Amino acid sequence: MENVRSDRTWIVVFIACFLGLMVDGMDLIMLSITMPSLMEEFNIGNASAGLIATWSLVGMGVGGIFGGWLADRFGRVRMATWMMVLFSVGTCLIGFTQTYEQFIVIRFISAIGIGAEYTIATMLMAEYVPTKRRTTVLGTIQAAYSLGYLVAALLAGAILPEYGWRPLYFIAVVPVLLAIYIRFRVPEPQGWKERVQAQKQKGNKKNEWATIFKDSKTRKIFILWGITATFLQFAYYGVGTWLPTYIVADLGIDFKKMTGYLVGTYTAAILGKIITGWLADRYGRKTMFIIGGLSTAILLPIVYLYNTPTNVIALLTILGFLYGMPYAVNSTYMNESFPSHIRGTAVGGSYNIGRLGAAMAPFMIGFIAEYQSIGLGLATLGIAYVLAALIPGLFIREKMYDPFDKEENAVTEQKESAIKIENM
Repeated sequence: MENVRSDRTWIVVFIACFLGLMVDGMDLIMLSITMPSLMEEFNIGNASAGLIATWSLVGMGVGGIFGGWLADRFGRVRMATWMMVLFSVGTCLIGFTQTYEQFIVIRFISAIGIGAEYTIATMLMAEYVPTKRRTTVLGTIQAAYSLGYLVAALLAGAILPEYGWRPLYFIAVVPVLLAIYIRFRVPEPQGWKERVQAQKQKGNKKNEWATIFKDSKTRKIFILWGITATFLQFAYYGVGTWLPTYIVADLGIDFKKMTGYLVGTYTAAILGKIITGWLADRYGRKTMFIIGGLSTAILLPIVYLYNTPTNVIALLTILGFLYGMPYAVNSTYMNESFPSHIRGTAVGGSYNIGRLGAAMAPFMIGFIAEYQSIGLGLATLGIAYVLAALIPGLFIREKMYDPFDKEENAVTEQKESAIKIENM
């Protein structure tokens, strides 16, 4: 195992996962940044614009659920490669769409790759990083998403006013080169290869979904994480989808200045995720998850009710730091909640079932904006952040399974065998 965990291999895996999630984030936030232009070109209102984001989240949910399962069956690296190709090519094709309906269909397909890539990349990294540094590293990996937001905002500021929204989507084909690099330079985790080899020797194939629901403890944690993920993503993607439009429409700031505001917000998000990951390794995953969720819940109504021309930059910067804090911890917290042989299916399933549940958030805010304002819609998301913080805080213990603990995984396998014997 030592050769697998060598510094050189660890660095290669980290770079690949970081860049993978960065381009993932770029593709995702392009929709939010180009939303005002899309509304004008396709002549649609806030509710219809929200539906584009809703179908994007549905696609991401579908991709995450099946991506995790496929990664357990066929390999983390292999599936990460194909999913990156899917979302890169799919997002590029969006630039050729001519109607609102075409845009939604192609966006849904590309979002399948985005959702799968996120699930697989975070799981792959969790299986390479030692426990004592896991949340620091995964918090940094999560910051790659925000760095992708930042890069997309800078590109939009330079390209969109002069050339329109379509070239931004054409750029998305570049990550195909990264997919080729990952396929040939990143090895599959040793633990996954050993489990596959053991299953071949036993001559049996497991049904990961059946395993999850057969054990009462695993079933309970799966359901709790599914509910938590629903509230967390309802809030997170609600804010992420509508924040650029809120800055333009509600705050009355022109597009070029808006991209500058977003650069500040996303830079703060990068720092917030890295610092939160570091703190979580010292003070606990659960503690930082709760602090991040409750702090954001308090700040969202403050941004809506008390913003002024003099304080809005400071408020948005603080929001950027806080609203991604739970995400810095979420990957580690979830990956340590399930044993290795079902980790991809369980984490991908619970997280992305939550994503499907959260898919109505962009539409809901758009609907509220039709009658009130985008700001009011964003403020109501504080309720979801409170619930997302309290459920794991009350019911989910941290560090239940360690991806590096062979003995613990062996005990899990023995328990599963005992369950099979009892049911014969």
